[in-house]
Amino acid sequence: MLAFALTLLAAAAAVVRPVAALGSSCSAPLGAGTAAAGDPFWMQNIKHQGLAAFNSNPSSYQVFRNVKDFGAKGDGVTDDTAAINNAIAAGNRCGGGSCDSTTTAPAVVYFPQGTYKVTAPLIAYYYTQLIGDARHPPTLLADASFSGMAVIDADPYIPNGGGAQWYVNQNNFFRSVRNFVIDLRQMPASASATGIHWQVSQSTSLMNIVFQMSTAAGNNHQGIWMENGSGGYMGDLVFNGGKFGMWVGNQQFTVRNVTINNANTAIFSIWNWGWTFQGVTINNCQVGFDLTTGGTTQDTQTVGAIAVIDAFVTNTPVFVRSSTASNGKLAGSLVLNNVHLTNVPTAVGVVGGATVLAGGTTTINTWAQGNVFKGTSQTGKFTQGSVPAPSKPSSLLDGSGRIFGKMHPQYQDYAVSQFVSVRDQGAKGDGKTDDTAALQAVFNKFAGCKIIFIDHGTYLISNTLTIPAGTQVVGEAWSVIMGGGAAFQDQNSPKAVVRVGNAGDQGIVEISDVIFATKGPAAGAIVVEWNVHSNTQGGAGMWDTHIRLGGAAGTNLLVSNCPAGSTSTSCAAAFLALHLTPQSNGYFEGTWVWTADHDLDSGGSRQTTIFSGRGILSESAGPVWMIGTASEHHTLYQYSLVNAKAHYMGLIQTETPYYQPVPAPPAPFSVNSAFHDPSFSSSQNAAWAVHVTNSQDITIFGAGLYSFFQNYGQACLDTHSCQSQIFDIDTASSVSVYSLSTVGVTWQLSVAEQGVIPSSAGPNGFADTATVWTK
Repeated sequence: MLAFALTLLAAAAAVVRPVAALGSSCSAPLGAGTAAAGDPFWMQNIKHQGLAAFNSNPSSYQVFRNVKDFGAKGDGVTDDTAAINNAIAAGNRCGGGSCDSTTTAPAVVYFPQGTYKVTAPLIAYYYTQLIGDARHPPTLLADASFSGMAVIDADPYIPNGGGAQWYVNQNNFFRSVRNFVIDLRQMPASASATGIHWQVSQSTSLMNIVFQMSTAAGNNHQGIWMENGSGGYMGDLVFNGGKFGMWVGNQQFTVRNVTINNANTAIFSIWNWGWTFQGVTINNCQVGFDLTTGGTTQDTQTVGAIAVIDAFVTNTPVFVRSSTASNGKLAGSLVLNNVHLTNVPTAVGVVGGATVLAGGTTTINTWAQGNVFKGTSQTGKFTQGSVPAPSKPSSLLDGSGRIFGKMHPQYQDYAVSQFVSVRDQGAKGDGKTDDTAALQAVFNKFAGCKIIFIDHGTYLISNTLTIPAGTQVVGEAWSVIMGGGAAFQDQNSPKAVVRVGNAGDQGIVEISDVIFATKGPAAGAIVVEWNVHSNTQGGAGMWDTHIRLGGAAGTNLLVSNCPAGSTSTSCAAAFLALHLTPQSNGYFEGTWVWTADHDLDSGGSRQTTIFSGRGILSESAGPVWMIGTASEHHTLYQYSLVNAKAHYMGLIQTETPYYQPVPAPPAPFSVNSAFHDPSFSSSQNAAWAVHVTNSQDITIFGAGLYSFFQNYGQACLDTHSCQSQIFDIDTASSVSVYSLSTVGVTWQLSVAEQGVIPSSAGPNGFADTATVWTK
């Protein structure tokens, strides 16, 4: 038996399942961490032998960098700026404005315990993880003389560049910052001091960061500044003081578990298409959410949609404030669910105007401002008031009735001796050696009694790799497991590349900082088959773990052989990206399931045509949490729920393949009834973003579903005709939808493949928004 306290979920209490066996070398389960009180984080002292397989010089390229090895002192006195920036930049990495992206120069930049004084920005290059000691988070201390955009800058502006930046904000992928205190308090209160400039896109994360800012009246400090991008996930953040905790503008984002104390404005938003905030605590601020609203055309884009679930707000005069009144029609959508106010006089108001929703000391169950739809009626009602609440099975909730959340596992209490390296056990990770047997041997031997460390590399496998129930896996700068070869090429005989648990298995599985990929052609690849069931909430899950199909070195799926417009079957990357089987459950946070629309490694972000049959198929009876997930450019659908139950999904984001309708779905694949594929009429000539069949207790709390192209042309955007229908729910399903924003479609939501919500009902900037739909 696993030595974990298993909390039985109500939905699964009566189900008897086999419990994961320990690996063959294990005499006892892993148990608790054994790191001594004075030990550093395990990451500091584990053997560092990551291999950038497709770097121009893999034998000498350094993946892991300790900033102290580059001269940083961390004594709070020495200016460590240059040393840290040297640690980040070493090795001819991608930055400076001359490189838009690459997967071949990854880095983990590690900060031991200490206080690192900086006087200028630390520039976070592409494909970089900045990681502090998780046991003793280091402090990045902005000196009084600090000059520059932010303590950490993820997309610098080029001096005298006319607004040009190092990276294209919508393509600024693969970044993480975690385990820091960022202290701005030595800077003058009047200075425009910023903790992190975070203009980023998908596969990015901020976590376990405390921002310390001035509490002086009229100060100009802010924790996060974000003016553009297409994110993204952030969570487990604390902001103390400041003019703004967060100042943000980005197409879409998911924010989980943030606390803002003693700021003037907790969260200021300048524009978006849709953001979801899950678990927000605001204490002693003047305004909770300050929203720029009223822009309902592309040229006047402001805040399109905000959805807040599980908030606690105390001693704050105004919880949500819009810059302009709605005046009886949609001009910025707002959804509030399970919001607890204590001494908050105004729950929702308008700058200089009326109170829209009175506050006090009270709880807001479910309240919305925007267009509310029900059933098959095509006529919505503009509402500023209570709306139907989402169905929340107890299996999805924590002990206080909030949607459950779990931070990315870091194993900070564990000693180096409790880890095992796959390279130490004979796996190569060089992108060419067949590592199937070596990896399987590691899992078979150590599952359940060691944390399995996948040193950075590209691990090519030619047959199914099974990750047993009971396994905890940690990658390094997104270690890649890549399936390739004859086993994965036949779409008529699809096969799992990675199988997480066998059918019926029960136990813990935690996977973090890994990428699952394929080497084309791979039309028969089920990239991840997820079978494991955990009776512990969040016991089976993936964090900062992605499925990336094509567009990267080593995949055989680059612009050179799969340029935009190609119809070659050799450009097939997968049959199905992620399959949650009926007996499974799982927690998925920040997961991006991406079929590459452009080449990351050939320069110029040139477009590609790569075919992946299906995105995410969930047949799980739950509970399933999909928090800050995205699925893009798959041929038949991005998300399909079939006989699923008890799912919380927020925010989800999709894009339709750019090549469609040439060919139209299901081509170049075929409808396969064994996988419950939807059929495609002649009028449905583009992929479904979301397709729901016979599924119950499904809550979608924030969705951005986008169709930008028809066969690489964009004239269809002007007429909302890039595709007709994008989101379908059958009549047997029980689904609640909140904060739905779409781009380029005629019908935002359909029932039984008949359009119900016309996009023309909700112009809301570049996107169109429906605030609520319930059956």
